[in-house]
Amino acid sequence: MLTQELLQRFKPHKDNILQILHALQNAHPEHYLTDEAMRNVAKYLNISLSSVYGVATYYTMFSVKPRGKYIIRVCQSPVCRMLKSSVIFDTLKGVLNVEIGETTGDKLFTLEVTECLGRCGDAVSMMINESYYGNLTPELVKEIIQMYKNK
Repeated sequence: MLTQELLQRFKPHKDNILQILHALQNAHPEHYLTDEAMRNVAKYLNISLSSVYGVATYYTMFSVKPRGKYIIRVCQSPVCRMLKSSVIFDTLKGVLNVEIGETTGDKLFTLEVTECLGRCGDAVSMMINESYYGNLTPELVKEIIQMYKNK
């Protein structure tokens, strides 16, 4: 979907900026906000480009660089850290051969940190795109990644 067509789905009020940015990012095959898209948002909402860029870089759910087909976000809340989210990160880094913030060479996975997924009862938890996974162990993480590789 073209940026202009997508923008027309929203009223041109700056209160809609988060919804607009999410829609644009979700529509992009590499799940990120391009400079052109942000310029179009600024023009459409009649706000400065720096305001749009500020929102896009403030919230961790937005990216201004290309990402993989599957975005893995591992929770870093205090509960998840106490339950060894570092072990889950180490497992993912090993299985995917990437560091936090990187995308696999095949552009399939991007590994990210998030402060809280609101799933403390299922800690350690992670999100892959819009799907949640909890009570993670290294073995379960490997199974989940293999499932996504086989899709």
